[in-house]
Amino acid sequence: MNAQKQEASANQSVHALVTIDDIGEKNAPAIYVKGGLLPFLEQVRQEVSTEVPDTETKKGRDRIASLAAKVSKSKVAVEKPGRDYLKRLKEMPKVVEEELREFVRSMDALRDETRQPLTEWEEAEESRVVMHQASVDSLRVQSVEEMFAAEIAALIESVEGIQIDERYEEFEAEAHRVKAATLATYGDALAKRQAHEKEQAELEQFRAEQAAQSQREREQQLVREAEERTRAEAAQAAQAEREAVIRREAEAKAQSEARERQLQQQAESAERERLASQQRAEQAEKDAVAKAEAATAAERERYLNEQKEVARQAALREADQANKAKVNRAALDAFIAGGMPEDCAKQAVVMIAKRQIPHIAITY
Repeated sequence: MNAQKQEASANQSVHALVTIDDIGEKNAPAIYVKGGLLPFLEQVRQEVSTEVPDTETKKGRDRIASLAAKVSKSKVAVEKPGRDYLKRLKEMPKVVEEELREFVRSMDALRDETRQPLTEWEEAEESRVVMHQASVDSLRVQSVEEMFAAEIAALIESVEGIQIDERYEEFEAEAHRVKAATLATYGDALAKRQAHEKEQAELEQFRAEQAAQSQREREQQLVREAEERTRAEAAQAAQAEREAVIRREAEAKAQSEARERQLQQQAESAERERLASQQRAEQAEKDAVAKAEAATAAERERYLNEQKEVARQAALREADQANKAKVNRAALDAFIAGGMPEDCAKQAVVMIAKRQIPHIAITY
């Protein structure tokens, strides 16, 4: 609250010393604040409101125009410095942001430079630990399930040849422990694999003997089967020859019967075609007669319809003429009843009926 009072007091002091024409870049921050332009508005209002407007004389009207122009000039004098000040305010964040960005970049570089010795030590320490850990991991057990006994023995020899000393530093004890455990595991695996390979060798030998015995039995069986197949083929050949003779005789008989059936079918087909042609001719004749009869009936019906239409049109004309005669007669009687001579009345009705008299018509 005290700060607001001090700011308002400072603004009043500034406005007491500054006129509109004095507003510029130096005093803009103290002027362009909330309510800061009201004193200048009041100054201008007081200048133009103290005079009584006179529109009766040219001098009075010119004075009014001059005062209005002065208001516009004062508005521009206040607005232009304010727009310039506002433009500088909009550019200020960019300047501050760039300054802060450069400061942060420099501080980050200084931080990294300060920590560089520690960072280099940490990287070296990490590389050392990774190297020792990799050396220990190389001693660990690998999968030997798919290896032969000779391969496992070579792997044991390779592990035994690895020398573990002070070069392992704090990992020396772990390296000895891992090496011993790995060799024990490989030793067990080698013993199991050797026993398995021995069993497989004995089994392979037994299978080879069984295969040889089976091969001899198969060869003997093939000889027997060949002899039986030769006898069977000879019997089949004789049977096939007999069946071929029977088949040829049957085929000859079937061909003869087929030729007879074909001739019979051709004769029947020719007879059916003759009958069909005869039926088509008879049907065509019937269709022609029916078509002629239909045409005659249609012509007769058309003629009767035309005669009916002629009679209907004649009746309509007669009715129309009778109606017109009746209407004309009524008009004629009306004219005569009105005192018009009969000849004049007839002439008038005829002229009206022929539409020779404008704006007068007879409705039938």
